[in-house]
Amino acid sequence: MLSFLIRRLLQTIPTVLAVVLLVFVLFSVVPGSIVSTMSDDADPQVELRMKKQLGLDDPVYVRFGVYIAKLATGDFGTSFRTREPVTTMIAKRAWPTLQLIFTAMAFAIVLGVPLGFIAALRPGGLVDSAAMVVAVSGLSIAKFWLGLVLMYLFALKLGWLPSFGYGDGGLKYLLLPAVTLGVSPMALLARTTRAAVLEIMTADFVRTARSKGMSETRVVKWHVMRNALVIILTTVGLQFGALMGQAVVVEKLFSWPGIGSLLVDSVLQRDIPAVQGSILVVVLFFLAINLLIDVLYGVIDPRIRYA
Repeated sequence: MLSFLIRRLLQTIPTVLAVVLLVFVLFSVVPGSIVSTMSDDADPQVELRMKKQLGLDDPVYVRFGVYIAKLATGDFGTSFRTREPVTTMIAKRAWPTLQLIFTAMAFAIVLGVPLGFIAALRPGGLVDSAAMVVAVSGLSIAKFWLGLVLMYLFALKLGWLPSFGYGDGGLKYLLLPAVTLGVSPMALLARTTRAAVLEIMTADFVRTARSKGMSETRVVKWHVMRNALVIILTTVGLQFGALMGQAVVVEKLFSWPGIGSLLVDSVLQRDIPAVQGSILVVVLFFLAINLLIDVLYGVIDPRIRYA
């Protein structure tokens, strides 16, 4: 397992470098810069002086080399807009984003997995039909529209929850954005769980267990659930990474002060170091979740071995 972890960590290095290079080159060739966004009628000499101070007058390969050298020491650079270290900016936004993502994922798992199991155990029944309607609807509804509907119902009409903002970071501020973000993975988990359980229920080892007199409860607990968890874990891991990207829309809609909001604001302001740092954190989070899921495979299913 240790050698597997080391190999996986080494495999992430080319991925991270490729992402950094792609983002760096992309924002280097896009027209406009941070200097042009600060003033529409700035003096050309002032613009040249500002570009020199920010290092924007250097060739792209020189700037990229400097950035990689700083990145190797854990320095994500300094924001062009606020002159604040990017690591500090991201650190301030990381906890709200993690709160939102983990709460949304908890909502998706708690509702989606049991719903999929129950639907698969009674295929073609009322619960199965209702579960699939919920799943299809959850995958089809746009997050922006769903967020507005939840705001209208629970904030404007009923007055139970605040419509936007972070406040004290309490649950009442977290519920609406977390539900908005969690509906789509909840629907996907319900469909994935149902499909996995239905496939396993017809497997040879399940029929053998039943033929030996094992009760249906024990068959589901010891054979169906354990084998289905591997597929469910894969879906959960992929959805964690997807939520980091989808959180951008939800954070802006609910004025949530997370990394997604920072990324959008930084893109609009051409704040390249902040954009690069935000995207790099998202990529590292996705890679870390995938690594954790791979480790959990071996815990859930002892047949899985890492050579």
